[in-house]
Amino acid sequence: MERLFRWQTRNETQAAGKRLGNLLQAGDVIALIGDLGTGKTTLTKGIAHGMGIRGMVQSPTFTLVQEYRGNPPLFHCDPYRLEGAEDLVLLGFEEYFERGGVVIMEWADKVESLLPTDRLTLTLTFAEATEDFGEDAPRLCRAVPGGTRSLALLLAWQGEIDASSE
Repeated sequence: MERLFRWQTRNETQAAGKRLGNLLQAGDVIALIGDLGTGKTTLTKGIAHGMGIRGMVQSPTFTLVQEYRGNPPLFHCDPYRLEGAEDLVLLGFEEYFERGGVVIMEWADKVESLLPTDRLTLTLTFAEATEDFGEDAPRLCRAVPGGTRSLALLLAWQGEIDASSE
């Protein structure tokens, strides 16, 4: 089962992320896939806001992991600069799954073997081919659950998005 969402603007992307963040629980894993500029960090900012996390949310491209205090905490990871999953294993990344937080993994396709099966995988793309990939270019999000918890999460998120568009 999968769902396809379309967001016209950066603000819509963040709003959808906020709705998802409102639903997240300790142990949830969100895997983000998409090219540069497709909105992975924008979506994560919305998720963090929905989780009640305040302050600046930045891409962890150079730090690999940003930790945000919350209940539950948020661990935002970005292995873009790494060669592959082995590099994250050497850094002890797997411990984040045991810390009772939510894990958001950008560039998840690079480290898929480290991620739990029951995760919500979100693939972001530009909605149409264009030369101008501005911040407000329309985007598509293909959401695929990997297990029972992520399926329940997806269905609840779909309901939140549908209710907001009425």
